[in-house]
Amino acid sequence: MEQSTSSALEQRRAAREASRVDGENARSWQLVSALRDDTFDAAMLGRADQIVLDLEDAIDTSFKASARDKVVDWLTGGGSAWVRINDWTTVDWSDDLAALAGVPGLKGVMLAKTEAAEQVTDTFQRLGGSTPVVTLIESALGIESAIEIARARGAFRIAFGSGDYRRDTGASNTPLAMAYPRTRLVLASRIGALPGPIDGPTVASTHPVLREQAADGVALGMTGKLCLDSEQPAVINESMSPSPADVAWALDFLAEFEANGRVIRDGSDKPRLARAETIQRRAALFHIQAAG
Repeated sequence: MEQSTSSALEQRRAAREASRVDGENARSWQLVSALRDDTFDAAMLGRADQIVLDLEDAIDTSFKASARDKVVDWLTGGGSAWVRINDWTTVDWSDDLAALAGVPGLKGVMLAKTEAAEQVTDTFQRLGGSTPVVTLIESALGIESAIEIARARGAFRIAFGSGDYRRDTGASNTPLAMAYPRTRLVLASRIGALPGPIDGPTVASTHPVLREQAADGVALGMTGKLCLDSEQPAVINESMSPSPADVAWALDFLAEFEANGRVIRDGSDKPRLARAETIQRRAALFHIQAAG
């Protein structure tokens, strides 16, 4: 019976991974406490594009070693996830890397409190030079160093630790106050040839607030969002995908452009073409149909 249950779980894991949106395009990134190994499989099989087992802020110092063991055991046993590791200035960072290096099932790491390019490269090299690093930027210094961080060897994508950023700077949680750091990360990602950045989480659990804050990030160029529970990914995935109306516009524009011989008629055609092609690509990736 136990073997049958294990086989069924393996099949469900394989099926979910086969349909999962890859890290470059992932919209929802669900943080899961590394101590709660009883929730790892549910998170992996849930709606989040990617899951991140959290060894940092979610874990008290006295429980770091235990949490690390739970993560390694689960990954070794067939689980698959990203892991948020402790920041470069701590002893726990070294312990995290020593435990995770070469572990099967590790998709990559999310480096907490990234503030310099060397922290990214050092992490990347310690993990063998092939494990991608999502750089979690959470401070004023990190925001101002974002371009160098995005260009660092091993940098895969940038994420915004908006809560710690607000604590560091005293900024409020409003679209205006968050516009500058978000824009810095969007520009740094573009300059560093990385995918669009991952926005910070929304603490409020109500869907209207989550949709509103996701839309604020999308408007500035963010293409993903951290989330805190299993209820948020579905809303985030919808909010950070092209709408059916967007897809209809893109397909109509591309059809007309082809019918006219792909001739650029004025200065607005090139940016509209780029937008239409991006929407078309993301619609195909996320299986979104045009509005009828």
